[in-house]
Amino acid sequence: MEAGNAIRTGIHRVYPEALAEVRPLADGGEGTVDALAEGMNGVIHEISVTGPLGEPVTARYGVIESTHTAIMEMSQAAGITQVPLQKRNPLYTTTYGVGEMIRDAIEKGCRRFIMGIGGSATNDGGSGMLQALGYDFLDAQGRPVPYGAKGLEILETISDSHVIPELADCHFYIACDVTNKLCGELGCSAVYGPQKGADPQMIQKMDQWLARYAALARKTFPRADPQQAGTGAAGGLGFAFLTFTDAVLESGVKLVLEETRLADYIKDADLVITGEGRLDEQTAMGKAPIGVARLAKQYNKPVIAFSGAVTPKAAACNTAGIDAFFPILRSVVTLEEAMNPENAALNMADAVEQVFRVIRFV
Repeated sequence: MEAGNAIRTGIHRVYPEALAEVRPLADGGEGTVDALAEGMNGVIHEISVTGPLGEPVTARYGVIESTHTAIMEMSQAAGITQVPLQKRNPLYTTTYGVGEMIRDAIEKGCRRFIMGIGGSATNDGGSGMLQALGYDFLDAQGRPVPYGAKGLEILETISDSHVIPELADCHFYIACDVTNKLCGELGCSAVYGPQKGADPQMIQKMDQWLARYAALARKTFPRADPQQAGTGAAGGLGFAFLTFTDAVLESGVKLVLEETRLADYIKDADLVITGEGRLDEQTAMGKAPIGVARLAKQYNKPVIAFSGAVTPKAAACNTAGIDAFFPILRSVVTLEEAMNPENAALNMADAVEQVFRVIRFV
């Protein structure tokens, strides 16, 4: 939203009479809560939840009261950035706090959830989240299993007899661009375990525990399908949502574009402007700016993009729907100088002004 407001400033220097609508954009990752809450007149709530290491952390989520919708990022309660490098160990990190966030929103009347699940520190198959929602994960003696992937090693029984009843009325829209299955060579343990602190021996064990967990779940919960794409997202949190709740996995940017009703604004626009920190070949593979561009092209609208920097391969964005793009840096500076909010806003407004002077001339 700050970038959009700076763009509007640049436009108004050339076209004072222009109507420039600034709309929120996110892809389900970090920043989604703030973008959607600000852009949709939502309210931010802060609560104390159980963090990935089992210690209290402060988590933020948004509520759109008109639609009883909660906007959440699992990383607020179980993010890898909350765990110092020397303490990363997915055998013990938990998603329990994610369940506490959901429970708090349910108590506030929310029944629709938009959930970003990127950036996790966990590999517990979502068991911690489910325990917080009332699911019983028990060992052979009928005792609750401990937090983390380690708990799945001794898991013998899964029961929904104590689940909070309101969960049955809740619908979850999971922003997920990961296609990994739960287990195997491309499963969550093998692909994402190392960055969470797992060594090869741990990866092998966790993969076996998750497979056993999925088989156990299948006995009572018929939706359990560890082969489904996305079940390996966030250390198996995707599997937990799909198996134990009324949930769908969707492209993060697609979900945001639909929720913010961006098409209603684009169809009447003369020009669509988008962008991100750096445009490169990965942008062209379907990241947020390309989602905007594809939507704009459905209405035959021209699209330009502004970014902090571009790479040579960013030219792929031109064939993906962005008609022209422009970096906003105006001199050689350090990354810290470029990221300074005041400098970034001024660079953005100045770059936009010059582009629109050309548009006015033409």
